[in-house]
Amino acid sequence: MKYVSISEAAAQLGIPESTIRYYEKKGLLPQMERDEAGRRIFSENRIAFLKIIIYLKNTHMPICSIRQYVDWMLEGDSTTELRLRMFQEHKQAVLAEIALMTESLQGIDKKIARYTNYLSK
Repeated sequence: MKYVSISEAAAQLGIPESTIRYYEKKGLLPQMERDEAGRRIFSENRIAFLKIIIYLKNTHMPICSIRQYVDWMLEGDSTTELRLRMFQEHKQAVLAEIALMTESLQGIDKKIARYTNYLSK
């Protein structure tokens, strides 16, 4: 299995190393693997898992909810239904936020059009 360093993982994911360290500190990256010198190392599976955490964070899921997801992952298959429900509910929240943002963007576009029209007279 191929491993990469924290700097390589951060570069692949487009996030700062400090974000990875913060996620580990918050319990989102349990059982972190380390090399013989004690440096964090990341397998492809760990990077894939970190991508999921990033997706959830980017869609405004609170850290405490992500931590719940991680805890359920560690518990195993008995929590699959809970994880599915969590993702379904989060998807609905994301869709509602997208709808709100789309509506708000339309209002901003109207304002831009008014100002542009006013200045072109």
